[in-house]
Amino acid sequence: MGLKSEITDKVKEILDTNFQIEDVTYVPEITDSKLTFLNKGLKFEATVLYIDLRDSTKILNKHNKSTIAKIHKAYLHTTVRITKSLGGEVRSFNGDSVLAFFQGTSKYTLSNAVEAAMKIRYMIANSESGINTLLAKYSAVDFGIGIDDGHILCVKVGVGGDANTKDLIWIGNPVNKSVVISDECKASYYIGISNYVYGNLNDNVKFATKKNPWGQDEKVNMWTSYQVLYNGQYETFYKTNYYWEVE
Repeated sequence: MGLKSEITDKVKEILDTNFQIEDVTYVPEITDSKLTFLNKGLKFEATVLYIDLRDSTKILNKHNKSTIAKIHKAYLHTTVRITKSLGGEVRSFNGDSVLAFFQGTSKYTLSNAVEAAMKIRYMIANSESGINTLLAKYSAVDFGIGIDDGHILCVKVGVGGDANTKDLIWIGNPVNKSVVISDECKASYYIGISNYVYGNLNDNVKFATKKNPWGQDEKVNMWTSYQVLYNGQYETFYKTNYYWEVE
């Protein structure tokens, strides 16, 4: 059988076979035995955190490859450690971006994702964090973080028998919307969230306390609303320049 026939037959099989979706209460991984190359996917509910570095081309042209590797390793290590410390699961590295999931849809998991974003923002962007001054001697790191919540379908893709041609793809508006939100965020408003996430946050990641002119404590909203064109219509999102210190 020629390559053309082999591909055509496989594509026909994929398109003609019913797709099975199983609901799960965890974030799938590549070794999950329920995920095969057949028409089956695992659906779960989670808060999506997507972070993307800015100006990678500028950094690429400014430094040699080993320096760029150091910058990326430092940035990715920081992101993964903070995400996992708050119950998140990192599932994808794609160049300068990281995709993570906080399984569930409670106020607790939504707020944990936002706290993680605020701690990542502190570690990478604040001079008091320790890491920022180390990175700054190479290049200032700019980035955007987008967060949304909802159902995600996980599907295994590739060709069986070769570990280098297997991967998981993550399908759903929460993933796509997180990327769109991230694109709108940059210094110093590094973090953006969807309207749904904003409406379901715990107060500790929604409001801050400041002194008013009379010396009294006053609750202030940490988030600023803005409009973004998404899927052909404008939606309200929120972004912030607040951060959460890491001890």
